[in-house]
Amino acid sequence: MARLVIGTAITAIGMFGADNSLGTWQRNIAKSKSSPPLSNPITSMKIVREASDGGVKSTSTGQRKDGTAINSTYTAKYDGKEYPVTDAPWDTISIKQRDANTFTTETKKTGGKYHAIGRTVISKDGKTMTLTNKGADAEGKPVTNTIVYKKQ
Repeated sequence: MARLVIGTAITAIGMFGADNSLGTWQRNIAKSKSSPPLSNPITSMKIVREASDGGVKSTSTGQRKDGTAINSTYTAKYDGKEYPVTDAPWDTISIKQRDANTFTTETKKTGGKYHAIGRTVISKDGKTMTLTNKGADAEGKPVTNTIVYKKQ
């Protein structure tokens, strides 16, 4: 009985420590939606997520409709504390890991109106990552996003 309890505890710890968001993800533009629609929508986006000291290093590259390049990055732990983000509409992110496939986020622009609460879910087969966000854009107007990525 003791072996069973210890084995179950070790398995649970290992599962919680897993992070199925790691890897390279390509945005599925057709399945991604924003309400209201963005005035300068993203036409391509790739995210590379790597393990980093109990958290993640995330690098996003892509392009907007007008040709503007997207190059943002952050390194954050899953402790719910704020970490800096470079070259994004927001400058801080906080992340909490619920399980290997589910994360909650909060992104904000210090001194600005941008603020969003989000949830990231990795599909059971590990091939799709869906981010849902709700909040206010840089002008303070309500915005809701569903962003879909495919694992590469």
